[in-house]
Amino acid sequence: MIDGQQYQLGTVGALCLSVVSSVSIVICNKALISTLGFNFATTLTSWHLLVTFCSLHVALLMKWFEHKPFDPRAVMGFGILNGTSIGLLNLSLGFNSVGFYQMTKLAIIPCTVFLETLFFRRKFSRNIQLSLTVLLLGVGIATVTDLQLNILGSILSLLAIFTTCIAQIMTNTIQKKYKVSSTQLLYQSCPYQAMTLFVTGPFVDGLLTNQNVFAFSYTPQVLAFVVLSCLISVSVNFSTFLVIGKTSPVTYQVLGHLKTCLVLAFGYILLQDPFSWRNILGILVAVVGMVLYSYHCTAEGQQKAVSEASSAHAHASHAKETELDPLLSVENGGGVLADGGAAAAVTDLTWNSDKDLKA
Repeated sequence: MIDGQQYQLGTVGALCLSVVSSVSIVICNKALISTLGFNFATTLTSWHLLVTFCSLHVALLMKWFEHKPFDPRAVMGFGILNGTSIGLLNLSLGFNSVGFYQMTKLAIIPCTVFLETLFFRRKFSRNIQLSLTVLLLGVGIATVTDLQLNILGSILSLLAIFTTCIAQIMTNTIQKKYKVSSTQLLYQSCPYQAMTLFVTGPFVDGLLTNQNVFAFSYTPQVLAFVVLSCLISVSVNFSTFLVIGKTSPVTYQVLGHLKTCLVLAFGYILLQDPFSWRNILGILVAVVGMVLYSYHCTAEGQQKAVSEASSAHAHASHAKETELDPLLSVENGGGVLADGGAAAAVTDLTWNSDKDLKA
């Protein structure tokens, strides 16, 4: 019971850390890009990842976490895929209208649900599906304004959706398959993500802005905001892996839309951004969807825990009855079969556990 409460507190802490750090970095980057004219988002992301790796390396030297190597091919593929998805999302924003880009982000949730259902046999109840629909409707009302389509932008959006979904599903499955923590996975994959974006970033940013990141005038104010953005990014990257590892890729996407609503609200309150009744209505509908999603996830999680506890109790009772009456097995000539049955039960429990880890 205590372990369950600690796990729930850890999950809540991870969610709060993700929200606070993400909203903070959005406000910082908005000042950096809109006010100071630093429009090189992809290159900035590569710097974020380099600083994150250096920070984690210092933490490793201080023995704050343990280095746990595993399949290097999985780490390399995961890191490159993550870096690619970030670059494609930036390209999608550059070659599409803001409204179509928001639709791209909204499409990540149903795509993730589809892929997890198809390849991992994960089941989403009707209540979960309904709450996700309400959430997506609300975010769509609040953020989607214009939908201007073009062939190149549409192709980039499809690639961005696919790579992002796969990368987030891999974040969850790798942590559970290899039994590594979010910190250990982030530490090993950061160099590959950073190098992918460090190599492609200047080209992508030049394509989108017609400017050279190396020819930009780096004033002390720009450098200060860049450093602040990189420091906040350590918390953002860490909390991203932490949330996906403790919950699921779908929950992380739901959390992402909560951040979108908070950024809109903070922009109106603090920066006096233009706001309309449509924004207010969309945020309220999205919040209802988030509350429903949280409620049904919690309820189904508790129901599953009770079911697993009952099943474990039933197996324990059956084993106890077998031990108390060994003569029954002997009289039926089943001494060896009784042992075999116990082994089969253990194997079945192990298989179910492994299946849960892969789900």
